[in-house]
Amino acid sequence: MDAAFWIAALRWTLFAAATVCACYLFGAAVARRIGYMRLGRPPFAGEGRSKSSAERLTPAANPGGRAGSPEVRSGDFAEDAGGNDSGTPGGGGFRDRAGGRGAVRPGALSGGHAGLRAAGDWLMQTFGHRKLLKDVRSGLMHAVMFYGFIVLQFGALDLIWKGLAGRPLPYPAYDAFTLVQEVTATAVLAAVLYAAYRRYVERLPRLKRGWKPSYVIWFIGSLMATVLLAPAFERIAEAGTGLPPAGYAPVSSALADLFATIGLGPPAAAALHELFWWLHLLVLYSFLVYIPQSKHFHLITAPVNLWLKRRTPPGRLAPLDLEDESAESFGAGEIGDFTRKQLLDLYACVECGRCTNVCPASSTGKLLSPMHLITKLRDHLNERGAAVTGKSPWVPEWLFASGRRFDSGDGAHRMAAVKPHWAELGTRGGTAIAPTMAAQLQGWTKADRQPDEVELVGGVMTPDEIWACTTCRSCEEQCPVGNEHVDKIVDLRRHLVLMQGTLPADGQRALQNIERQGNPWGLPRAERSGWMAECERRTGVAVPSVQELHRRGERPEIVLWAGSMGAYDNRSRRVLFDLVRLLDAAGVRFASLGSEERNSGDTARRLGNELLFQELARENIAILKKYGITRIVTACPHTYNTFRNEYPDFGLPSGVRVEHHTEMLANLVAEGKLKPVHPVRETVAYHDSCYLGRYNGIYDPPRAIIRSIPGIALKEMERSRERGMCCGAGGGLMWMEEKGGVRVNEARAAQALAVGPTVIGSACPYCLTMMEDGIKLLEAEETVKARDAAELLAAAVFGEPLAG
Repeated sequence: MDAAFWIAALRWTLFAAATVCACYLFGAAVARRIGYMRLGRPPFAGEGRSKSSAERLTPAANPGGRAGSPEVRSGDFAEDAGGNDSGTPGGGGFRDRAGGRGAVRPGALSGGHAGLRAAGDWLMQTFGHRKLLKDVRSGLMHAVMFYGFIVLQFGALDLIWKGLAGRPLPYPAYDAFTLVQEVTATAVLAAVLYAAYRRYVERLPRLKRGWKPSYVIWFIGSLMATVLLAPAFERIAEAGTGLPPAGYAPVSSALADLFATIGLGPPAAAALHELFWWLHLLVLYSFLVYIPQSKHFHLITAPVNLWLKRRTPPGRLAPLDLEDESAESFGAGEIGDFTRKQLLDLYACVECGRCTNVCPASSTGKLLSPMHLITKLRDHLNERGAAVTGKSPWVPEWLFASGRRFDSGDGAHRMAAVKPHWAELGTRGGTAIAPTMAAQLQGWTKADRQPDEVELVGGVMTPDEIWACTTCRSCEEQCPVGNEHVDKIVDLRRHLVLMQGTLPADGQRALQNIERQGNPWGLPRAERSGWMAECERRTGVAVPSVQELHRRGERPEIVLWAGSMGAYDNRSRRVLFDLVRLLDAAGVRFASLGSEERNSGDTARRLGNELLFQELARENIAILKKYGITRIVTACPHTYNTFRNEYPDFGLPSGVRVEHHTEMLANLVAEGKLKPVHPVRETVAYHDSCYLGRYNGIYDPPRAIIRSIPGIALKEMERSRERGMCCGAGGGLMWMEEKGGVRVNEARAAQALAVGPTVIGSACPYCLTMMEDGIKLLEAEETVKARDAAELLAAAVFGEPLAG
């Protein structure tokens, strides 16, 4: 046997050894993370009662054995896709995508249609890059890398096979294949350079910097370099041996000509070709092992996460079984209290920062950052998982400085007491995430504690972060991998409130007032129906009570749900009065429950008091059933969302139809029952309510109302519709004072003023209040006013000037 045989045998042996080693390390890293995710709760009851978090998070007695690496069963991470979504039927022609006429609610489809729709959505997000392309430049960059890697896998196989067997793979049209490979590799290399430019030269605030985020740039850049350089050296070493013509290999041919010009001969080129062949293999396998141990695990987990994402409305929080006597705690007090799907979110995160970039808390100098919520929970899961299973997340352990087990003296990450330095900015009403990003980087450090000594609430996520969330879900709207941030924060709040009895004093006061008097101000419960008499006095329209009609054996066509804001708040009453006038003018038969109405419970639920919410929900549902109510109209998106998406879990009949007042008014205008004939000479910047828009997909009805009014010019803000910024009142923050930075409503009002309006329009009593306060903070109340869409329509229908 000659030397060539032994060289080939050695090459095959080394290749096989490297392949087996890389696949083993890759599999071990993936398996360990799946084991960590298995520490979470099963997401649905079908698996039976799971272990408590204390049992699941008990450290392994035998670190070297199989403890902590449970067998993975199908369905472990499957989300409850159906839920209890027996919501309302159609609500008119202006329902965007939340359901109603011409739309289909999740859960309302047959199994086959629902499956096809889910598959289509998954394909559009995974392969169509639907959310990534919302940022066109980074979306195109990612698309080039994504599809480039798919195309280049065929080239990688060809390159490896040629090095092993001495001949190319028998691809059809091999010359054209070579051209495609070279063009693709060049495009991916250009995308990598652009990625480096965005992160380190343009320095986008939402992107992390440092060595760690640059690893992938070096990996992909090195792979592309070896893909282009190896054939370039091959062209010099094996000139005239049947290689594709230069026209089909423009890059490698140009490189070969360059190297030949500087004196590179065939022997040296052959040696360099061998070197770069092995470098390609080494970089490829190193990248393979690195992927599951970095944010690039999303290459595997993101498609799974998108497939398992919720199919129920985003406004529906998962209910707690408060009557479960076996439950040891409620909410998330330990990392194992999250569901396995929630833990899968942590490994799907790509750390692109899009969520933090649009977060109203992050943008206004609060400590909360949705991206860091995910990454800190992921670090904590890795550390707790390693302690419980006795298996480090890092393989091979010796290669990583942090790869040692935590029983050998390593500290665990913990969030220090830091605050963003907002005072340095100085732009009134402006937004910036840089202070929050810097504070998170500074605060997340290793402490001299073991992982089980770091509390989830307080150690990983601080109270300042937990209570800064407005639950607007702007983060989730932007996330390209389907992460769900808000539910995790609500679970943390639930634990604080239900298990520790702690929340900020002003939030506690609001909840106590709701519990005692049925409204956040603590005003007398008996005054809840007072708005009806005042409405008749001011408008001349008497609002009948459901009770009166019931005594006469009648039932109203519609129940007008005033809500706490409409019933008690003087400013919101003006909107309610105009709505009453409009319904009366359109000939709609309606009535009110008056004093039998209860608070919807939205504030209680978003602040974590699930017990109070469920009590209020059951009381309201009992009243609706008592009078046989089948149709509800409300001016509050928070009440709308709660009734429509969450009350069905507690027994609201599926035949109850819930509408927002803008849906009804838009339909009445379209049907000619309301005629806005009087001009209203105003320029309106419309602000989208989060609970109406992102939660329920209702964007067009308010705009249809405004556009129907003669004389009005409607201007869209830079951030509108799905990208609209929160007013700052959601998540119970309507009743709590903001701490640090600029007020969210001031920032949002400044965005509205930037388009030069005379009116900031809205369709939510919370938003209306926050916009009016923001206008005052910016000292613009002399020239700009805030109005509900119903007030604008009333001015056009009745020919009255907008109230001052």
